[in-house]
Amino acid sequence: MLGKKDDRVVVASQWQLIRWKFSRHRMAIVGLIVLVLYYLAAIFPEFISPYDPYEYDEAFAYAPPQVVRFRDDQGKFHLRPFVYPIKKELDKVTWEVLYVEDRTHRLELRLFVKSWEYDFLGFIKSDLHLFGVSKGMLSIMGKDTMGRDLFSRIIFGSRISMTVGLLGIAISFFLGCFIGGISGLKGGVTDTIIQRIIESIRSIPTLPLWMALSLVMPDNWSILKTYFAIVMILSIVGWTGIARVVRGKFMALKSEDFIMADRLDGSGNSRLIFRYMLPSFSSHIIASLTLSIPGMILGETALSFIGLGLQPPAISWGVLLKDAQYVRVLAQSPWMLFPALFIVVSILAFNFVGDGLRDAADPYAKV
Repeated sequence: MLGKKDDRVVVASQWQLIRWKFSRHRMAIVGLIVLVLYYLAAIFPEFISPYDPYEYDEAFAYAPPQVVRFRDDQGKFHLRPFVYPIKKELDKVTWEVLYVEDRTHRLELRLFVKSWEYDFLGFIKSDLHLFGVSKGMLSIMGKDTMGRDLFSRIIFGSRISMTVGLLGIAISFFLGCFIGGISGLKGGVTDTIIQRIIESIRSIPTLPLWMALSLVMPDNWSILKTYFAIVMILSIVGWTGIARVVRGKFMALKSEDFIMADRLDGSGNSRLIFRYMLPSFSSHIIASLTLSIPGMILGETALSFIGLGLQPPAISWGVLLKDAQYVRVLAQSPWMLFPALFIVVSILAFNFVGDGLRDAADPYAKV
């Protein structure tokens, strides 16, 4: 007799089996939690950021991060976290400007503080923020070249850097499924022509191709136009890999009995593709898409970093890293590399989730 677990497996749907197997993949769950936090930050950056990302104070340019503490100099423990304010001093030997902590008083961190005003969700006026200090300056990740809060700018940068991958993959998915489906269904000369086009595109080095396409964009374009242009540039290359996966699956499925029966019933190619073929290996496609998103994020970062993508005043992780490309800046202000840390964590999170989905979609894996 079958046990209770075996009974559940026998009657479970494909998506239930995928969910059960995915929930046992610990690193995938961790990656999913990280991605949820990242996208919450991308949706609500005004609420999470303690300061306006464009507000600057050149008097505190390259100010170092403030250390969040629970214990003061006297060894007394405080339940509420705090930071010491920073002040500028002049080194009388080297005449170098130094930032030192003012240990005479504390700045307590509080939740739901009022600061700069913004439009919540684009139409609700609000000045409430997730955390901050009631008086003084808080800078948990330091200041940039113009004295702007780096943490606030990183949070706002996630809106572009984290969404460019989703939009790019959405376009690549549509193009890949459509072109790959035609190639796999038609076969013959059509398949040969499409495959030669794909091979030609994939033979071009990716970065030079992106650079060539970026140079076509006019300098006077708005941030929104440039953003969507970069999405299209990244999608031009991204669809080829998906098209090959779809083509291979379609060639394997088109001789199956249920496909032949539906074709004899008079169904067109669109119905065959979207009603029967794609759902049969949708889990595999989802796993492939998840593993492809990091490439889109890195592509936008690379283009913005070398000056061919988004430009200030736009805020993305690639734009923020442009300030950290000089050796002198890195030597004196290593906190300017914090955007790179966010990029690495997001890429790892996507890879963990993609690995978990791939293993969960494997029909031969044990439940």
